[in-house]
Amino acid sequence: MAKSKNHTNHNQNKKAHRNGIKRPATHRTRSLKGVDAKFRRNARHALVGSRKARVEAKAAAS
Repeated sequence: MAKSKNHTNHNQNKKAHRNGIKRPATHRTRSLKGVDAKFRRNARHALVGSRKARVEAKAAAS
């Protein structure tokens, strides 16, 4: 008796591209889930400051 097929990748690439292979969605702010409260509060303020700095640097460059 012949061996039965264990695996095939036939047509999987075409199926994947029918709806397009998309990158994972990027989010404006990173998640602070699982971070202790003291650090989370400080990180929130630090993110605001760095955002302002990026805007100012962009304005200065142009």
